[in-house]
Amino acid sequence: MTERELCIGLNMVSGLGFSRYQALIETFGTPDAVRLAKRGELARIPGVGGMLAERIVCFDWDSELSRELAVADRGNVKIITYADSDYPDELLNLADPPLCLYIRGKLPENFDRSIAIVGSRRVSRYGRDMAELLAKQASDAGFHVFSGLAAGTDTIVHKSVTANKGKTVGVLGAGLMHMYPKENIALAREIIANGGAVISEFPLNFPISRHNFPRRNRIVAAMSRATVVVEAGVDSGALITAHLAAEIGRDVFAVPGRVDNAQAKGCNQLIKAGAALVEDFDDILFELDSCGRVRTLGCNVLCNENEPDLPPECMEIYLELQNGEADLETLQERTGKAPGELLATLMKLEMQMLIERDLDCYYRLCKIPRKKR
Repeated sequence: MTERELCIGLNMVSGLGFSRYQALIETFGTPDAVRLAKRGELARIPGVGGMLAERIVCFDWDSELSRELAVADRGNVKIITYADSDYPDELLNLADPPLCLYIRGKLPENFDRSIAIVGSRRVSRYGRDMAELLAKQASDAGFHVFSGLAAGTDTIVHKSVTANKGKTVGVLGAGLMHMYPKENIALAREIIANGGAVISEFPLNFPISRHNFPRRNRIVAAMSRATVVVEAGVDSGALITAHLAAEIGRDVFAVPGRVDNAQAKGCNQLIKAGAALVEDFDDILFELDSCGRVRTLGCNVLCNENEPDLPPECMEIYLELQNGEADLETLQERTGKAPGELLATLMKLEMQMLIERDLDCYYRLCKIPRKKR
């Protein structure tokens, strides 16, 4: 078995991400040794445990892997793995890079000419107009435009670029066989026909779930030179994309909105935190050409000094981290949450600046003084 085949197979095992993949390789040395490892040997690896060891042992390497590769081949889907030489360097900036990328179409050759344009699913007329304008101007300037191919702003962005005969990349929160919303199937085909791509890190038949979107968002942020948030409420996933972009050293831009529009509050907060204000794409070009200066986001603008009022799933993690720092695997073991659900919750807490993550991917309560209301 090759390391490439190991990546594809392990990517199909629920709950097994990059850090556990590394632990398996470091422990057993070769792909064949990982494949043939016994349940007890796997369970002793930190972060794996009995449940995940059971899933690895029960995975049918011959039939399931062969079926995945055959379906990909029939669907003209290219699979790039972490073990391949053409794996995008931009993804290596992530703490948890995807093991695989499933690609229909063609990725840009120069990611310095790629930009993400994102926003809320609920979008005003003003937000629609700005998304269309910025997407068209980005395309006119020769940029590949990344977005999430979801309803709302993402769809508007992709349609604007394709109408302009430009190139865009849609990053899915499910496998390529589970396009969502269904209405965007024709749009996805048009994206590919125009020289762009539709991509996903998930296996072909992986179902849609709201817990997948934070993982999707980190790919959008990592594969783009900068991220532009057009319109977003304070709880929008677009803010997660912006936060992730800033975390890995990408520029962040935001379109200002009316102060009485709830869908503009997220963008206005980003601008307060240090994101560059955008009126048209010339503002973005000016910033990107300004000697490589990166717009970083401040940590105290979105915070308050009171005890957090959190939904139960967030409070559980917040209270768990009061006992001390922990990595993703440890938190998963303690809470029993699925990796996607846990990551989504951690992202929410990070966005509220209640927790922070260090370079070794350990989460802890944020020690930065929070701003008074």
